[in-house]
Amino acid sequence: MIHQARGSGPVPLSATTTCPDPRGVTRRLRREWGDVAWVELEPGVGAWLVMGYYELLTVTRQEKLFSSDARNWRLFQEGVVAPDSGLGPMMFWRPNVAGADGAEHRRLRRPIDDGVRRIDQRRMRRTVEALCRQLIDGFTEKGRADLVGDYAAVVAMLALADMFGLGTGQGHELLAALRAMFGSAGDAQAGNRRFEEILGGVLEARRQAPADDLTSHLLAHADLRDDAEVLQSMAAMISAAQEATTTWISQTFRLILTDPRFAGRLRGGRLGVDDALDEVLWRDPPMTNMPARYAMRDTELGGRRIARGDALILGLSAANDDPRVHGGATEIELGNRAHLAWSAGPHVCPAPVPARLITRTAVETALHHLHDVRLSVDPAELAPHPSPWTRCPASLPVRFRAAGDRP
Repeated sequence: MIHQARGSGPVPLSATTTCPDPRGVTRRLRREWGDVAWVELEPGVGAWLVMGYYELLTVTRQEKLFSSDARNWRLFQEGVVAPDSGLGPMMFWRPNVAGADGAEHRRLRRPIDDGVRRIDQRRMRRTVEALCRQLIDGFTEKGRADLVGDYAAVVAMLALADMFGLGTGQGHELLAALRAMFGSAGDAQAGNRRFEEILGGVLEARRQAPADDLTSHLLAHADLRDDAEVLQSMAAMISAAQEATTTWISQTFRLILTDPRFAGRLRGGRLGVDDALDEVLWRDPPMTNMPARYAMRDTELGGRRIARGDALILGLSAANDDPRVHGGATEIELGNRAHLAWSAGPHVCPAPVPARLITRTAVETALHHLHDVRLSVDPAELAPHPSPWTRCPASLPVRFRAAGDRP
């Protein structure tokens, strides 16, 4: 197994999310390694970052060769990865849909797919628009806000809270717990415990008093055998949806505020909101890197020898930047949704439609009700939340015309 190419030691995976030029990092990795590169998840713990578009499709579609079951991770089996590692909440095995393959995965996926199909999209749009208006009304007279902390993250979580029957206070607690989990740092395990405690309380409340929400739907679904499977299904849906939707909204605003070409095309009508959202999915997908697949035998991928038990990280952002796909074009062809922002194969994201509905509503509502919006800091000061998996701006402080100053 090859663990090094030209240059010094492995690049930390977090360099692809937290440095000022993440695309420059993955392009350098591609020059040195090709489409599959060895990176460091934490000190002494490495994995393969799959950056090739076609290599990523191979990994996601061949589940018998590349398993989602983290119990196959050799470095964990051998004790190289500590049980209390910050990687745990994102990479350790859970008895849920994300950690299963084959028939077991299909059984656990059916309740989620059924739940997504039963979402009333018109009702959701009205609910999300009302949430957005309420939040905007709360800061519009000040003439300033943080479009991440005051808006994007709150819209995403309260929309999900409404879908699952959580209260507003529980939604805010979940948001803090998820931030810790996705950070994969020292507080990740504590965040995961609190996350599951909150979901357990909601589950018990809905068992006593069912309602028209996704928690009650999961409790009643014949394919879920017990409360533990219901809770894990809730955890998989909420954690993925919250982070992805928050990041998608935030990255759209970041481009509007920092990229004159993008903003000009959008405000000038040459780029519709849905086309703008697609461009964001190509350039800065909600999940930069997706954990993980585990090789079930020695194999080869992208010219690299992969050993049995190696972890492979899905480099969704890097795969979208594969020159074999976009040919070096600076602009994405309108209507092109061949990106891998939602991954691919059996584990493809089950809810891109509601995620788009929430994101589109949040962006359109803000564009309509906030006027002369501009960053209140230098763009160089913007930094992402610390995470090796996502590149969500930690904040987007802005100023705009306050309500009392409008003509």
